Amino acid sequence: MTRMMSPYDGKIPYKSGSVYNELRLTGGLSDAVLKVHNDEFLIHKIILCNCSPYFEALFLRWSTPDQRVYVIQGVTPHIMQLFIEFAYTNFVLVTEDNVKDLLIAADKFVMTTIVQSCCVFLAEQLCPENCIGIWQFTKNCHTPELQISAYQYILYHFEDVAASEELPQFTMQEFCDILDRDDLIVKKENTVYEAILQWIAHAPRERGRNLAVLLAKVRLALTSEEYITMNVLSNQLVQSNNKCLDMVDFATRVIHHMVANSVSAYCNLVARPRLPSGILLAIGGWSGANPTQCIEAYDVHANRWVSFIEDIEQPRAYCGAAFLNDAVYCLGGFDGAEHYNTVSRFDLNARTWQEVAPMHSRRCYVSVTVLNGCIYALGGSDGRVRLKTAEYYTPETNQWTLIASMHELRSDASCTTLNDKIYICGGFNGNEPLQTAEYYSPDTNEWTMMTPMSSRRSGIGVIGFADHVYAVGGYDGQTRLTSAEAYNPQTNNWIILAPMDCPRSNFGIEVIEDRLFVAGGFNGVSTTKLVEYYDLTTGLWSPACDMLMSRSALTCCVMSGFYNMAHYAMLRNDLPLLFLEDDMDTEEDV
Repeated sequence: MTRMMSPYDGKIPYKSGSVYNELRLTGGLSDAVLKVHNDEFLIHKIILCNCSPYFEALFLRWSTPDQRVYVIQGVTPHIMQLFIEFAYTNFVLVTEDNVKDLLIAADKFVMTTIVQSCCVFLAEQLCPENCIGIWQFTKNCHTPELQISAYQYILYHFEDVAASEELPQFTMQEFCDILDRDDLIVKKENTVYEAILQWIAHAPRERGRNLAVLLAKVRLALTSEEYITMNVLSNQLVQSNNKCLDMVDFATRVIHHMVANSVSAYCNLVARPRLPSGILLAIGGWSGANPTQCIEAYDVHANRWVSFIEDIEQPRAYCGAAFLNDAVYCLGGFDGAEHYNTVSRFDLNARTWQEVAPMHSRRCYVSVTVLNGCIYALGGSDGRVRLKTAEYYTPETNQWTLIASMHELRSDASCTTLNDKIYICGGFNGNEPLQTAEYYSPDTNEWTMMTPMSSRRSGIGVIGFADHVYAVGGYDGQTRLTSAEAYNPQTNNWIILAPMDCPRSNFGIEVIEDRLFVAGGFNGVSTTKLVEYYDLTTGLWSPACDMLMSRSALTCCVMSGFYNMAHYAMLRNDLPLLFLEDDMDTEEDV
């Protein structure tokens, strides 16, 4: 991969740039020679002064006006050739082969524009196989932004980084610093322990002596007693180290204590959860007799709901939500009087709400999903009629575009994205709850009907998960449902799943860290704040922490992949302190 860089974005006229380069190529009017090893370059001092403070100082302060020949150290002829071409043409070709040498030399010669271009190039190249090397490389030059980007990439992709061949490159101190962090993103703490074993295996005799120090960085009580027995206690290095055995024993007793007291996490390191890879938001809805503008954030690792920093600007129920490009979008809905076509966008970095382009139609009971960088809004009600129209929003142009209409009128349905298609199931057509489902292919702009669900479902929850489309809960015209089913696109069939514990319609649904969560809704008698999740490995539903408030007609989305997750998660220091009466001394170290 290569990158062409023009620092002036065309502001210098091409004609004068070509004149300068022609003089360089012919040697006309040159007033200096740069000697690099055995190569000589005819140059014009004023041209190099224009692109580098180093050469400005060299020609004006570190030499006499009549000096013509300059010996340049610390750079190869090839890199100097690139520097000189850049000075005359305003372009440099950055490639995988030259980027590191180019960056180090550009940093030394204070050619900041080339430094910036190299940093952008390397940042775009970051992947689990090279991020450690790039981060360590940034210590050789002044590139603070690239250093931060590479370090954050390591933290947020640690599960993949831990399996890479670069992992052993960490020094002991670097590795300890990484493992200490709350924002080391792993779905399971097991990953951290296994990364330690891989790091030690690179030089077992030397690094094995550090096991006790490294094991203390693992939040062992967040694994399981079975995992500790099968994977930690079975390790020979652990068995032969009394400090490690004491840590394992203490962690096991903490696990028993947490189970007995129904506690998910503590502030103490042994049971202190790391930040999750995503935060689940519950947005708007009906609470009591009124719509609400409140947003709650669920931290799956701490198993806690916290109030979101900024609520929606106005109350909304039956709206849709989507997360895209570090922003949360809230679409349509109803405030008890008005049906909205407006769209509000919350910028997670600026932490501000703003209105963006409105939809073509007012849409209450709208179904919303994201596909290929666009937000789709399907069906709903405009306050007069149920809709089968659909449209999508392009953030880059701030425009909504209509697509083919669905086969059915659908409000109070739910939709999801799976394998580059949009699936929508159930809903209400104005007369009855629907059993039908259909999918949209963006390549052909066509909707296709699929096998109906086993039940009519209005106020349904639909989500793509593990190569299936899950349809959960809803209202069949008589009762609120606990039933759930999953559609296999390969067989065009629905599979019946274990039922939820709580009947619900008009609830929030999302997948976070390989578990399907449902939150709130109407249970047939009242709104609820109950939350539960479906575990694919067990095929069972389990309770999660209740929301802070009961509500139905809410919407959910998951924020992920951004670097200031700590702003929206449960504060780790606000978690309860662990205190075991017979472990007061040990407590100081956990």
